Amino acid sequence: MSKIKVILFVTLLFSIQSFAQDWHTDIDKAKSLANKNNQNIILVFQGSDWCAPCIKLDKEIWSTLQFQNLAKNHFVMLKADFPKRKQNKLPLDLQADNNKLAEKYNPNGYFPFILVLNAKGNVLGSLGYEKSTPEDFYKKLIAFEN
Repeated sequence: MSKIKVILFVTLLFSIQSFAQDWHTDIDKAKSLANKNNQNIILVFQGSDWCAPCIKLDKEIWSTLQFQNLAKNHFVMLKADFPKRKQNKLPLDLQADNNKLAEKYNPNGYFPFILVLNAKGNVLGSLGYEKSTPEDFYKKLIAFEN
């Protein structure tokens, strides 16, 4: 009986991983991937451990299978996180990269702040948190491409 439980656990673990959103943290890699796959980039500025709308956006949109299935072949997902709690502190090089992204794309420090970029890094549109379904949010993001 315990072998079956272990097999089920491992299977479940791999299934959850296969549905996880593939987030990037390097703008150059995101641009390269977007260019290679003829996709645009979703750049998300968030405060993962302090910003209530950011946490809601993650729970209601980014973490849903519906959004992930819609976005997986359409967008390269890029995250710039700015956690405040000591235990969530980012490595210094990643924090420096996020600071550079904020200087260029989010100088007013809005959170959450979502940008749709083309593969060259040019801004096509932006939005913040709003109560929405994953499908409607996705439609708003792709509307910037026209």
